[in-house]
Amino acid sequence: MVTIRFVLPMALLLFFSTPLFGAEDNLYDFLWLDPDKSVYVLQNKVYAKKNKFYLNLGGVKGFSSRFQSTYGIHGNVGYNFAEEWGFELFVNNYDNSNNTDYNNVKAINSSEPFVRRLNTIYGGMLTWSPFYGKINTFNEIIYFDWHFGVGPSKVHAESNINTVTDPTVSSRYEKEDYMGVTTRTGVKIYISKSIHMGVDLMNTNYKAPGPRSKAKKKLRSNFDGILSLGFSF
Repeated sequence: MVTIRFVLPMALLLFFSTPLFGAEDNLYDFLWLDPDKSVYVLQNKVYAKKNKFYLNLGGVKGFSSRFQSTYGIHGNVGYNFAEEWGFELFVNNYDNSNNTDYNNVKAINSSEPFVRRLNTIYGGMLTWSPFYGKINTFNEIIYFDWHFGVGPSKVHAESNINTVTDPTVSSRYEKEDYMGVTTRTGVKIYISKSIHMGVDLMNTNYKAPGPRSKAKKKLRSNFDGILSLGFSF
């Protein structure tokens, strides 16, 4: 949950912060700095996005599977057709392993729990970047964007739904495919005009059955944290 603890306080700070305005040549003297140091407040947008492509590559940590430790690789490529709007294609590829909860259930009950683990999610989304700003860290100014996205996705998964209810049969995982809707919010931190770092939270909703009622599908949710390095061109 490290990603959630980082992004949520940052989002709240940005939302409730009071904006400051000033011209590019406005000069502020801070008495608590060295007398020969001055701070200029810039109001122009330094890192424009319109008519630019971008590529992000990074790692994924899954938070939704109770009985699996889930990590993976994330990648997306997109294009900003306006300063605040764009579209992108994305893919998450996962690697799953049984965690402590899984092993405890198996040891205590002498049976395996129901597990649905995701292998891949890919799709496209419309992106919206309404907020941008900067943080002044004494001698360095860090620029960032806060963005949102939503779009359709395809979920490739596997589960032991057909064997978990029969204790006389060895657990067997079978492939499953679902259509979903993926939403995302995140912060893009600019390192230079062509390199940036991303911290994102992604959620995919899809309908899938459970072991008690295989004919009835219920809404499921998969929640991921993503840390990535990106390039704009």
